[in-house]
Amino acid sequence: MISKKTAALGAAVLIVVTVIFSSILTLTISEYVDIRQGDRVIITREQFGIIEDFRRLDEVRKVLERDHLIAPDREAMITGAIKGMTEALGDPYTYFFTPQEYRDFVERAQGTYGGIGLWVTVNEDDNMITVVRAFDTSPAMNAGITTGDKIIRVEGQDVDGSNLEKAVGMMRGLPGTSVTVSILRDGTVADHTLERAIIEIPILDYEMLENSIGYIWLYQFNEKSAENFEQALSALIEQGMEGLILDLRGNPGGMLDQCVQIADLLLPEGIVVYSENRQGMREDYSSDRHYMGLPLVVLIDEFSASASEVLAGAIQDFEAGTLVGGTTFGKALIQGIRGPFADGSALKLTTSQYFTPSGRNIQDVGIVPDIPVEMSQAARDFLEANPGDELPDELDDVLQKGIDEILRKTAQ
Repeated sequence: MISKKTAALGAAVLIVVTVIFSSILTLTISEYVDIRQGDRVIITREQFGIIEDFRRLDEVRKVLERDHLIAPDREAMITGAIKGMTEALGDPYTYFFTPQEYRDFVERAQGTYGGIGLWVTVNEDDNMITVVRAFDTSPAMNAGITTGDKIIRVEGQDVDGSNLEKAVGMMRGLPGTSVTVSILRDGTVADHTLERAIIEIPILDYEMLENSIGYIWLYQFNEKSAENFEQALSALIEQGMEGLILDLRGNPGGMLDQCVQIADLLLPEGIVVYSENRQGMREDYSSDRHYMGLPLVVLIDEFSASASEVLAGAIQDFEAGTLVGGTTFGKALIQGIRGPFADGSALKLTTSQYFTPSGRNIQDVGIVPDIPVEMSQAARDFLEANPGDELPDELDDVLQKGIDEILRKTAQ
């Protein structure tokens, strides 16, 4: 039985810790009190252990504030402790956002921000930050930074997959200010000092190719993707489209609900994807019976990830279209946002994993195309000699094979 004095001390410590961590843990005394017997409080061994963990953290804080050569910033220490908890998971997709970082994150999701114009991801083979795409006319594209480049330093600080969000935050900033980014390509490191600009993140491009073949290049899944995709699809149908090529190359993913809404336009009735969390709870995402019903080809590559793989995997399982290109990235993890908390901070964390309609788990495996096509040496030579330029259609072997496949389907 814990004494009255000890219980009071424990409650006091808990109150202090609760205030410090309220932005992310939202603890209350009532969550830790099991039984009251008069003026005594009984808590479980587990609850006492949690109090002891916070006591240890507070002891370290006191020593640092008392003895460190330079007086530390308490808020910075608390933020660092919370970030340390997420980094200890070894999951590059779980991250604690400070209030400013969370505002920046929301801004990026809405499609406009100040920065250098890069989509990046973490290459799980080497844990390096890898460029997926440099946006058209962006400072990064104008400097010749391109798909596959590795970002190893920002402003002289080493960065990798363990601090992805920090690196992204450092590259962002007010338009007109500069940032130096170190790029590793083919074993050579080059420093680029870039002037930040307002970056308009494109959602998609579309056009009608010859032979009434519609073409949509979907760059990402943000909060406007489904709406814009439906508008593009309707416009192409009105122009007499007889088959569709959907280009998901370089699409790093994004919002799952937008992906499912797009899948609903392309697939018949059924499960598009389902997810399971740590407890084994399953959630299904489905399409209805109304869909396009035209020949479909999907172009994919090693940088098609996450929501792109959800869509490509569903199309493949439904046999609603043909996948052409390279094996995809292999990210079957779903993240959710908790917050914002009282101070405006938030937590992005991996909450579940997804499976294709047939039950495939493509984590670290990716989706293998129905028709594998590699980029030709002529295409590589063009991109290397003309950084920032789009690959001409005649050199795009993946696109040309997609066109051939659509023509074969429409002929049938």
